[in-house]
Amino acid sequence: MGKLVLIDGMSILHRAFYGVPLLTNGEGLHTNGVYGFLNIMFKILEEEQPDYLAVAFDVKAPTFRHQLYKEYKGTRKEMPSELSEQIPVMKEMLSAMGIEMCEQPGLEADDILGTLANAAERDAHQVALVSGDRDLLQIASDSIRILIPKTKKGHTEVETYYAKDVEAAYGVTPKVFIDLKALMGDTSDNIPGVPKVGQVTATQLLQQFGTMDNLYAHVDEVAKKSVRESLIANRDLADLSRVLATIKTDGDIRLDYEKAKAGNYYTPEAYLLCKKLELKSIIKRFDEVSTQISAKENKYALEVIEDFGRAEDLFAQLLRGGEAPEDENACGKFQDESAQDPLRTVGSQNGMPETDEPLLGAFLLREKNRIYAMALSDGTDAWVLPVQGFLTQEYLTDQLRKLSEKERLSLFGIKDYYPCLNEDRVDAYSDLIIAAYLCNPLKNDYDSVSVAREYLDMTIPALSELTGKKSLSAVWEELPQKLYSYAADQAFTAFRAYMPLMERLQSMEMMKLYREMEMPLSLVLYSMEKEGVIARKEELAVYGEALQGRITQLEQAIWQQAGREFNIQSPKQLAEILFEEMKLPGGKKTKTGYSTAADVLEKLAPEYPIVKDILEYRALTKLKSTYADGLSAFIQEDGRIHTIYQQTVTATGRLSSTDPNLQNIPMRTELGRQIRKVFVPKPGYVFMDADYSQIELRVLAHMSGDEHLIEAYAMSEDIHRITASKVFHVPFEEVTDLQRRNAKAVNFGIVYGISSFGLSQDLSIPTKEARAYIDQYFETYPGIKSFLDQMVQDAKDLGYAMTMYGRRRPVPELKSNNFSQRSFGERVAMNSPIQGTAADIMKIAMIRVWQRLKKAGLESRLILQVHDELVIETKESEVEQVREILYDSMKHAAQLQVELQVDLH
Repeated sequence: MGKLVLIDGMSILHRAFYGVPLLTNGEGLHTNGVYGFLNIMFKILEEEQPDYLAVAFDVKAPTFRHQLYKEYKGTRKEMPSELSEQIPVMKEMLSAMGIEMCEQPGLEADDILGTLANAAERDAHQVALVSGDRDLLQIASDSIRILIPKTKKGHTEVETYYAKDVEAAYGVTPKVFIDLKALMGDTSDNIPGVPKVGQVTATQLLQQFGTMDNLYAHVDEVAKKSVRESLIANRDLADLSRVLATIKTDGDIRLDYEKAKAGNYYTPEAYLLCKKLELKSIIKRFDEVSTQISAKENKYALEVIEDFGRAEDLFAQLLRGGEAPEDENACGKFQDESAQDPLRTVGSQNGMPETDEPLLGAFLLREKNRIYAMALSDGTDAWVLPVQGFLTQEYLTDQLRKLSEKERLSLFGIKDYYPCLNEDRVDAYSDLIIAAYLCNPLKNDYDSVSVAREYLDMTIPALSELTGKKSLSAVWEELPQKLYSYAADQAFTAFRAYMPLMERLQSMEMMKLYREMEMPLSLVLYSMEKEGVIARKEELAVYGEALQGRITQLEQAIWQQAGREFNIQSPKQLAEILFEEMKLPGGKKTKTGYSTAADVLEKLAPEYPIVKDILEYRALTKLKSTYADGLSAFIQEDGRIHTIYQQTVTATGRLSSTDPNLQNIPMRTELGRQIRKVFVPKPGYVFMDADYSQIELRVLAHMSGDEHLIEAYAMSEDIHRITASKVFHVPFEEVTDLQRRNAKAVNFGIVYGISSFGLSQDLSIPTKEARAYIDQYFETYPGIKSFLDQMVQDAKDLGYAMTMYGRRRPVPELKSNNFSQRSFGERVAMNSPIQGTAADIMKIAMIRVWQRLKKAGLESRLILQVHDELVIETKESEVEQVREILYDSMKHAAQLQVELQVDLH
């Protein structure tokens, strides 16, 4: 006697798929169903501790029930491709874990489960049957328990049913439960049921008559006329439904208990697959396996060097092997801006990276500013040098700098290494994180673990797997050998993954983009981060006090209008006040109550002063917490904020800013604009600020080649007024402010693939009117409509959208069966080439500005980039030189059919 757990594979995968938000791995494979399934399975195994485990799946071959249903209602609803692609992956995972799978042509999964459960009960086993299908409640008994998991937001709860629980919940025994399903039907299970007979009515009828057969024998006794007539008219449907609802318990299938015996499911094969699928929370269960896998796979000779003399010999050997390139045209060098192509040909004549020079993978094991060890690898050997004795942090970083002057280095996250490198040789370094990002900008991370798996088919442990909840210093003290191996893996991966990534970039025609834009930009960003920007802490405090004063006024005013005090920041309490007590119109009810989202309140604000005050209160409390209070925490000892620019986050290529985000300083309100006054230049300097005017719209004009839009820009007039004049057929001088505002919304909306519904929301006009605006716009600028349609078609054909400079953005959503996802994909296909090209132009401008400032030997420094805007902390005596460099570099960063306009202050 033992305990058997049986899992309805397809049912649980289906439930997990819809219970967990869509996830994909680096290769674009959807994984949320597999992830949810494994979470459910592990939860069940931990709670049940079974002796045996098996998972049942349907076979594609049609079953009797499939055929029967088809005769009455046609084919079943097609499964989403995002789910169907996960079925073979799920089976591969179960196989890797050594879990027995049961399939048989002619039997559906629930028939297999019913047969195996009944057989196990006869053999005196206890059975836990896991399914999302309530049909299986019909086989519950005193020794067969049905477990029905529910997954919400990644959390799993399980309902449990023995026979007595079925009767308590549904008012009928498990056997009669078949009749209940037959009468009431179940659309999710393709059981039609009897019209006008729901669950309550079906339960009452079966409690009165006992069974469906007895009900039909006494159907004339059914009191309610409409129900009685429906039962009589649909007897064939009731019989069909009962056949569809009945689970076979005597199928021709048996369980091999030896193969189903519970064992260790955390196998090396399963670990590797979890790594491939990027199931990070599942990977944590494989602690012991990860170490074994890493040691087995990573074939290099590891030498831990603790002796200073041996270290000196190693560096002498390595430094003799490398010679600095003499090519003055190496990528990353300053380029004459008169050139038509802002990106030059790089590498050898066919664009392939040079491979005959020495190359080293390098890694620094560190925590904040403390370095624990340095690792180097040439792909055959790996050397780890721990910081100890004469091998000081200063000595090792000095040796790395000397190597950087001779060697070509391959690294992960080059901005962290620039303090230890020769900055003049950026062309000799490779950041594999940036390279991997360019190859697939949709991933969540591009760390060494991900790169090793994707490009080397190799598994290395992440640092978090080795340290767990311990600090790096604690692990260093307890298990330094573990960290030696980890550091060697990093350096080895950095070396080995270099060529596969370069070859991938070359095949995708992005080598120039990588070498001439992204790698030089990494040095520019490092320099900007190091420089930082002064922020006055005292003024932030004063600003915060001013905000708090206004917040307190608004709080009192809101309470007075509401008639009582309440928590204004509580959506629940706010909804009660506005829509239940004050009875304001337009309340949008959700599952958790009335919505108090901004779009709901903004519609009410013009008519109701309390709502206007609430919106201002929200805006000011956010300003205070995010900026007045939040920014203070980031001011360092030098009085500056050193934001971090993220180069590998957005799918379009735009930069983002974190810790803190300085690209999101509000500018729409006077209080928001005052935040900028907190940022000041150092004494003897001024801020010089330049931004591109309407760069994305100008890029659209160039890329679409639309003659009318190009002509409009050539007129050097107000582009939105020109558009309004053309779209609304009125003379330029007679365009009203409203017409210009509407034209402006369409101009910028078109860039983002705006829909008529979206435009109607932006302008507060009917959808039909918004549709007419868009149609008129496309009639005015026909080349734009053709261009956008072509962008969508190209993305469908190629699988990606592309900027003028060859940057690719995959658009997998275009292949989705889901209409909303496909529509999103179409908007992405229209917008990415435009937004991405604008981002690329800004990057070219940044590189040129930074390099020209450096070449001229100026003390002024580029310190901030805010999307289309650059800020230079400019020495007062260098203002005219900087003005010329900044204006000229930005204006001529790209050669377009329309002139780039730069506003400089």
